[in-house]
Order: sequence, then C-alpha cells, then structure tokens
Amino acid sequence: MENQEKSTEGAKVTKPAYIMVQMKVKSLEELMQRYAQFAIPVLQKHGGQMIAGTPAPNIKEGDWNGNWAAVLQFATMEAAEGWYNSDEYQPYKNLRINELQSEAGRVVIIPGM
Repeated sequence: MENQEKSTEGAKVTKPAYIMVQMKVKSLEELMQRYAQFAIPVLQKHGGQMIAGTPAPNIKEGDWNGNWAAVLQFATMEAAEGWYNSDEYQPYKNLRINELQSEAGRVVIIPGM
C-alpha cells in the first residue's frame, strides 16, 4: 500500500504511519530506566511520538501474553522505517530484544488512512 495519494489538485497528500508494539518485559521499571528514557528522544528526533502506552490494554479478541503495549505515530512510513532502522536506535532495539524482553515481542508498522 502506498503512503501518498494524489489529491484532486495534483498535490500529494502524506499519510501518517503507526507502529504497534506488544511485548513482555522482565521488568517495567527496568524498561523505563534502561530503554525508554533513551529511546524516546531518538523517536522524537525522527519525528515520532508515543501516542498510547499501557501495561494493561483492554483485550477484546485474541490472546495477550504481554505486559506492555504502545502505539507510536510518525508523519510518514518513511519516517517510521527510518527511526526503526536508524543507527541511533539500534543499540536500544538490541537491548530491548536481547536483555529486557522475557520473550519475543511484536512490532508492526501500519500506514495511516
């Protein structure tokens, strides 16, 4: 799915992108101390913001085995991919995956409407 559409005047309209995160961490306190306080400024530098986050989402369907869920917002898919793949974020991503999570999490990038 393409992230830009042509409007009736021929100008491009940019669509936002969202990253949905589901993870199970060993310690929420450690996640905040070792990851969030450093990763969020990198997120913001890439134009992203965390628009929702909770250890207790309201599950309506399916299984939930995590203890942290978040939604991140970016202006474009390119900005979202740029943040996730950036050299600045890699050490924090590796820390989250290899040390802070107790099992594999899920990170999904979705184009906005």
